Amino acid sequence: MSFPSRFDRRKFLAAAALSAAALCHPTFAADVAGIRFDDSATVGGQALKLNGAGVRTKIVFKVYALGLYLAEKKTTVADVLAAQGARRIQIVSMRDLTSDEFGDAFMKGLNSNTDQAERTRFLPQTKTFGEMFASIPGLKKGDTLLVDWVPGTGTVCTLNGRKIGETVQDVAFYNAILRIWLGENPADNSLKPKLLGGH
Repeated sequence: MSFPSRFDRRKFLAAAALSAAALCHPTFAADVAGIRFDDSATVGGQALKLNGAGVRTKIVFKVYALGLYLAEKKTTVADVLAAQGARRIQIVSMRDLTSDEFGDAFMKGLNSNTDQAERTRFLPQTKTFGEMFASIPGLKKGDTLLVDWVPGTGTVCTLNGRKIGETVQDVAFYNAILRIWLGENPADNSLKPKLLGGH
C-alpha cells in the first residue's frame, strides 16, 4: 500500500477541514438582497428546512427580508397551514421601524386576511401581540425577529435572541399570522410565491 505524497496529504487535509466546517456550521440556502438565511433551523428540538425567503417591499422601499421554515417543504398555502410540528417565521429588518409602524402593519395584514368571526376570536391573542409591540422601541436595521410555533408551548417571539412578549397557545392564531404573507390579501404579492418555494 503506497502512502500519498506530501502535496496529496495537504489536499486531503484541506478537504477534510472544509467538510468538518460544513458539519459544524449551517450552510446558507438563500441570499436575499444581501441577507443570508440558513438552510436549516431548530425549533423546539425539531429540525426545520427553509421553505422559501424573499423581501417585503413597500412602494420602492425594502422593509424586511422574511424566511419561512417548515419540517418539510410545502408549495401550497393549504399545506403550509396544515403542516404538523414546529414552524418558524424569520424577519430581518432592512430599515428602522418604530413599534407603531410594525404593529400597525401587523394589524393591517391580520385584519386583511381574517373574517369578523376570527378577529373576534383572536382578540385576546391580538392584545398579547399588541403588548409585545409596545414593549419594544421598534426594529433597527439588521434586527432579527423570530416568530416560532413550538408544539406543546405555543407562539414564541424572540428579538435578537431575547424572548419578548407572552407565549400564545393557539395554532389557529399562528396560522393567522402566516396568512399575513400567505393569505388571499398578502402584505406583498411578490413575496408570497417566494415563501412557497418559488423564485
